[in-house]
Amino acid sequence: MPSSTTAPEPRVLDERRIFSELVRLSWPIAISVLSYSLMTFVDTYFVARLGAASVGGVGIGGVAAFTTLCFALGVLRAVKVLVSQEAGAGRKHSVQAYLGAGLWLAFGFGVASTLLAWPVAKFLPSLSSGASGAIAASYLSIRALGTLPVILQSALREARYGVGDSRTPMYGALFANLIHIPLNYLFIFSFGWGVEGAAWSTVSIQVLELAWLARVQYPTGFGLGLARLSHALHLLRVGVSTGLEFFLGVSAFSVLVALIARMSEADLAAHQIGIQLIHFAFLPVVAVGEAGSVLAGQAVGSDRDRLVPIVARRALWLAGGYAALCTLLFALGPELLLSGFSAEVRVREIGVHLLWIAAGFQLFDAVNLVLRAVLRGTGDVRIPTLQAVLSGWALTPTLTWWLGIHHGLGAAGGWLALSADIVFGAAFLSIRTWLGAWRRSAHASRARIALSNASAGA
Repeated sequence: MPSSTTAPEPRVLDERRIFSELVRLSWPIAISVLSYSLMTFVDTYFVARLGAASVGGVGIGGVAAFTTLCFALGVLRAVKVLVSQEAGAGRKHSVQAYLGAGLWLAFGFGVASTLLAWPVAKFLPSLSSGASGAIAASYLSIRALGTLPVILQSALREARYGVGDSRTPMYGALFANLIHIPLNYLFIFSFGWGVEGAAWSTVSIQVLELAWLARVQYPTGFGLGLARLSHALHLLRVGVSTGLEFFLGVSAFSVLVALIARMSEADLAAHQIGIQLIHFAFLPVVAVGEAGSVLAGQAVGSDRDRLVPIVARRALWLAGGYAALCTLLFALGPELLLSGFSAEVRVREIGVHLLWIAAGFQLFDAVNLVLRAVLRGTGDVRIPTLQAVLSGWALTPTLTWWLGIHHGLGAAGGWLALSADIVFGAAFLSIRTWLGAWRRSAHASRARIALSNASAGA
């Protein structure tokens, strides 16, 4: 438990301590970002005892749940970007104001996303010829109740990341997930609620995690009264591109899941299990990227752009080392990783091939995730977003159909399509980072801060 409930003083970025700062920030973020996915992972692990259709239903429902709220989560990444830049410039008042604006936006997005989830649930049975679609609809109908808490959590968490506090959200995530595991077993098996029990357990924990973050933030305030329309507009200006990237990227992935659902229940179950396993590979890398985004934002806010490439290189070393370990694990031990999920031979055979493919794209994914986050920290979001959307839709659904259905490779064809998108993104972002195409956005971010200072002075 944190020793203090007050937000820490923003740190001045020290060039000599960039790597240690990345480590300090990223490991708690890794635990925090695993929280949402760990809930679906635990759901998947327990419902695997109910059969392949239940696993597939949780998979479809989980992807649909994330799709309905991913735009809001993407927009709210701007809270971290702007808070880190304001913290780098030493503007504490604006830090609180952007938190308040983020919470107002989160409330609106949360209500809208909840209302969207229920019509989406009615559509899910048409995605699968088996029982998976109906199970997914039931699962999503309940998970929708957790949408508002998750989005409000995001605003609070991003603000704390922006000022360099990554541990407080981590404690909340640990607390929630420790309760989630026994609660899941109780609801699914002891109460006999099955897949619906898994959904109710997850919603309960999402509310609990929001309560934790709100309790910790309460003594220093939520900034609701400090927020102005200009703060909300700045958040939207920076965040909408990331929100569109998240939504359209996840939508392309949802199409991939829909195509796999039409192959066989074994393909769908293996895909869902494989995705849950690789979350433990790419989400810690996401955490390193988010830490890099915070440090890049602080560098830009303090007018030290020369530190941005250093942050990117250090983050790549840290994330790349972890990705290399995951590559070895997926390549050498897929059977062991899959052994706890399904006793169905066909599901495990497909799963082995999927993890071998995952081993091939781990390092490229690390480059993709880290550089995209670092560029976001500088304010460079529009062109990377355009790349992510165009390549995601051009490669993932089309290659999934061509390889998975037309050539009969099944779920493996979909994962090869994902690999193509990841490799292309890594190459594009590497060129953009090292050529310094982000500098114009960094200058624009500082101009915004200077204008805000002038307005406050007047």
